[in-house]
Amino acid sequence: MFKKILIANRGEIACRVIRTARAMGIGTVAIYSDADRNALHVEMADEAVHVGPAPANQSYIVIDNVLRAIRDSGAEAVHPGYGFLSENPKFAAALEEEGVAFIGPPKGAIEAMGDKITSKKLAKEAGVNTVPGVMGLIEDAEEAVRIASEIGYPVMLKASAGGGGKGMRIAWDDEEAREGFQSSKNEAASSFGDDRIFIEKFVTQPRHIEIQVLCDQHGNGIYLGERECSIQRRNQKVIEEAPSPFLDAETRARMGEQAVALAKAVGYTSAGTVEFIVDGDKNFYFLEMNTRLQVEHPVTELITGVDLVEQMIRVANGEPLTLRQEDVELNGWAIESRLYAEDPYRNFLPSIGRLTRYRPPEEAVTETAIVRNDTGVFEGGEISMYYDPMIAKLCTWAPSRSEAIEGMRVALDAFELEGIGHNLPFLSAVMDHPRFVSGDITTAFIGEEYPEGFAGAELEHTRLRKVAAAAAAMNRVAEIRRTRISGRMDNHERKVGTDWVVTAQGARFDVTIDADREGATVHFADGSIHRVASDWLPGQPLARLDVDGEPLVLKVGRITGGYRIRTRGADLRVHVHAPRQAELAALMPEKQAADTSKMLLCPMPGLIVKIDVEPGQEVQEGQPLCTVEAMKMENILRAERRAVVSKINAGPGDSLAVDDVIMEFE
Repeated sequence: MFKKILIANRGEIACRVIRTARAMGIGTVAIYSDADRNALHVEMADEAVHVGPAPANQSYIVIDNVLRAIRDSGAEAVHPGYGFLSENPKFAAALEEEGVAFIGPPKGAIEAMGDKITSKKLAKEAGVNTVPGVMGLIEDAEEAVRIASEIGYPVMLKASAGGGGKGMRIAWDDEEAREGFQSSKNEAASSFGDDRIFIEKFVTQPRHIEIQVLCDQHGNGIYLGERECSIQRRNQKVIEEAPSPFLDAETRARMGEQAVALAKAVGYTSAGTVEFIVDGDKNFYFLEMNTRLQVEHPVTELITGVDLVEQMIRVANGEPLTLRQEDVELNGWAIESRLYAEDPYRNFLPSIGRLTRYRPPEEAVTETAIVRNDTGVFEGGEISMYYDPMIAKLCTWAPSRSEAIEGMRVALDAFELEGIGHNLPFLSAVMDHPRFVSGDITTAFIGEEYPEGFAGAELEHTRLRKVAAAAAAMNRVAEIRRTRISGRMDNHERKVGTDWVVTAQGARFDVTIDADREGATVHFADGSIHRVASDWLPGQPLARLDVDGEPLVLKVGRITGGYRIRTRGADLRVHVHAPRQAELAALMPEKQAADTSKMLLCPMPGLIVKIDVEPGQEVQEGQPLCTVEAMKMENILRAERRAVVSKINAGPGDSLAVDDVIMEFE
């Protein structure tokens, strides 16, 4: 077995590999850029080697820099993680020349299946159904428009070397094809050092289901079930689960056998994933093969009990698989939620900054529930603009899908994260969405259910009443504490009342509280009653309560006259007043937001790539105004209505913060 391996990656996946290597008694070497000098993966590894400046194309994906780190550390093998160099055949070849083991597939398999164009041709030759498209490389935007028109809109423009949603655009007409070609090309060059683009038909209403395969160097290959990855936004997976709520055993077996056969046909070894598009009749079509470990691999590990990183290391060491296909059993259900540094209230635009609070739910393993959090950050750490916006992967397991969903709901509610915009509220909202709960999902789920973006969730009335009861009980605890403040004037004793008015989400609840040592009984004006028990104390940002025998987890912040409460995707301002205070509060005017209708504000921290207009120019609705790059993604900002540009405040190369004024209009 290897004595020392180098992880040619960063963040969450580097930490994940280090944990397994440590359990196997293998020493680890981390690499880091200037931006990651104090990163968690650097702290966890036994050694760490600097590989260059912050941009990935000057550090993590520079093969010579990584090879130098290998030589300096004396590592015997390299695990590439995902992204960066994980699917680069030149890197695998360079390691082979160095006499260093690559913990991944052979160079030939990467070349055959890692390139999306070549892999589709091979799949077609092997008799695998593929999505209609043009596998030849597209030279320029006009050729992209011509080919797209021939295939028929909508089409998908994809980077040949792409992954993780980078270098991908959906085009519905000629203009979008023209714009999408250039943006995809730019993103592909920046993220992968390879700007080749191809086009295929975009299949509407599909499910994205992938098969995990594992092959050794002795001709053995197995599949470890499937993963449902249909909850996607901008072609980036957001929530995954295993198994799929859609597949039956027969379809699963056919997909698995086909995936293994395809892997063996190209001499594949190590862990890999064959991705399929599946239609409503369970017809499946080969999409691509990821010749690496997938981001969502934990859900497969949770339902099979197989440590995929360990298996990759053992295969790279020349060991045969000890598992046979008949040994693979799918046990229970697992769900993964990807926590991203992106603001759901700003159309999921990237967010950067310092994590002023980072307290994940406690990881736990029991016979009936598992909570797992794979992460690469820490409280006080910084989310950089240079890399992928992923903060963590929160996973839950339970014997059934409904129990796994409920476990995820509670875990998301208990996840404390402050300092940056993040998608926790959106993840929570999805867990409660009727379509997701029923399993009736496609890759169009987010676009269909949130066509105007995410503006926060509204609690249904029953849960809102429980939150109101909890807020009233917590307010009583705070009031009791305030009565105990020392130094009061004589004859000014503060008494805690029993009658209160709770307002939240536009609703008013008149309540009366009876308290005892075990908790509080909250009586509502309509005669209903809620029993609340908790050990929460004022100042604690997380409240774990029991309401009528069921758990209720709330993130709590103090505001004037009440609390900011976040739960199940809702962000509530809950006021708790005495009856007379409530009468007066209802008369208070609301503060009006500033008028920014004649300004184009930067919606995210980022870099201006291009300005498309000039002062004095008249622009039409939907016309591109400028392009902003953030976290390796290009975002085109468009005019919301007809207007005349009066002033431009930024230019290409300028780095802007959120709400900086890019341009103004007459």
